[in-house]
Amino acid sequence: MNLKRVVVTGLGALTPIGNNKDAYWDALVAGVSGAAPITYFDSEKFKTNFACELKNFEITDYMDRKSARKMDRFAQYAMVASDEAILDAGLNLDKIDKLRAGIIWGAGIGGLETFQNEAINFANGDGTPRFNPFFIPKMIADIAPANISMKYGFMGPNYTTVSACASAANAMIDAMNYIKLGYCDLVITGGSEAAVTIAGIGGFNAMHALSVRNDDPKTASRPFDANRDGFVLGEGAGAIVLESYEHAIDRGATIYAELIGGGLSSDAYHMTAPHPEGIGVKAVMENCLRDAQISAVDVDAINTHGTSTPLGDVAELKAISEVFGSHAKSININSTKSMTGHLLGAAGAVEAISSILSITKGIVPPTINHSTPDETINPELNLTLNSAQKRDVNIAMSNTFGFGGHNACVVFRKFE
Repeated sequence: MNLKRVVVTGLGALTPIGNNKDAYWDALVAGVSGAAPITYFDSEKFKTNFACELKNFEITDYMDRKSARKMDRFAQYAMVASDEAILDAGLNLDKIDKLRAGIIWGAGIGGLETFQNEAINFANGDGTPRFNPFFIPKMIADIAPANISMKYGFMGPNYTTVSACASAANAMIDAMNYIKLGYCDLVITGGSEAAVTIAGIGGFNAMHALSVRNDDPKTASRPFDANRDGFVLGEGAGAIVLESYEHAIDRGATIYAELIGGGLSSDAYHMTAPHPEGIGVKAVMENCLRDAQISAVDVDAINTHGTSTPLGDVAELKAISEVFGSHAKSININSTKSMTGHLLGAAGAVEAISSILSITKGIVPPTINHSTPDETINPELNLTLNSAQKRDVNIAMSNTFGFGGHNACVVFRKFE
C-alpha cells in the first residue's frame, strides 16, 4: 500500500506566555516564565497559590458572549487556537472536500470547571436538582472538536483522544494515520485544557504533584534542576493543520514541516508514577523512530516531557541516553514546560508547535530556571539551559507522557 506523506500547513497557539503562535514563539526564545499567582479563584488555603494562566485574554474578543456561555473554557480555547491555525493554513473552505476534512483533538480532562461549578451549585442548594441544560454538552471532552466541525462544516472523522498528558500527541498520531492511509485529505488536530480551577489545583495538590514554591512562582517550573519539586499547572491550546502532501501542493499551501512518524506505548506499571526503568518511555521513542524510518543519529532536537518532577525528569533522560547512545550528547534537549507550565492534554500540541518552529527558524528554546545541577543527570547532555541555542534542526522529536502510563511521541522533519 502506498502511504501518503503528511505535512504541517497551519499553526495556532493560545498559551500562558503568548496568545497566538508568533507571541508564543517570541516568548519561548526569550525564556519568559508564564507562572504567576492564581487570579481565577482565592487560593489562599491551597498548598499551591500559583499557576500558568493565560494573560490578557478575553473570550469576547474572539466570539460573542452567547456562544461563549455555551462552552467550557477548554472548548473556548480550542476554538481560538483552531481559528488561528485554519487562517494560517490559508484554507479555501469553498474548495476543500469537507467530507474528507476531520478534527481529531486531545483533552486530558475536558470541562472540569463546568462540572465543578454545577456540583458546587447543587451542594449549596436544598437538594432540588437545578442543573444548567448545557452542563453535559459543556463538560464532555469530545465537544471541542464538535464545535470546531460545526463552525467550519468539516464532516470527516471527529473525536477526542483522552490519554491524560499524552492526549494531544495521541490525537496528532491518529490524524497522521488517517491521512497516511488516505481516509482524509486534511485534519485539524491538537489539544486544549483548562484545569486551573479549584478542583484542578486541589486535586493535583492532594497527589503532591504540584510545585509549592509559592515564594518564587516564576522559577518554580525548573526541569532537570536538583531543587525541582513538582510541576506547575498551565492552560491553553495548540492547533495544527495536517494535510496530505498532494493536497497541500495542489492548493499551493505553505508547508512548515513534515510529520514523519509517531509512537505509542504503555508503562503498564502505576496510576501516576513513571516506570523506574523507563521501559515504556524507551519503547515509545523506539516505536517513533521505527515508524518514521529514521535512525537515532538523525535526531537533532528533543522537546522532552520534562515536567519538573523529581522522578519523571531523571527517568526520561536516562531513557534518552539508552535509546540514542553516544549521539544523545549531540542532541539539543529542552523542556518548554519550564516556561508554559504543564498544559496537561494540550501539552503535546503546544510543544509540537515549538518543535516545528525550531525546524523552520533554526533555534531551540531554552530550559529556563536551571541553577543547581542534579548529580543523577548525565552532565554531557545538552539540556539547552537558560538560553536559546541556534542550530540547524532537520529532525525534531517531541515526547509526552500521561498518568496511567500513556506515552506518545511524534517526530517532524524539515520540508524540502
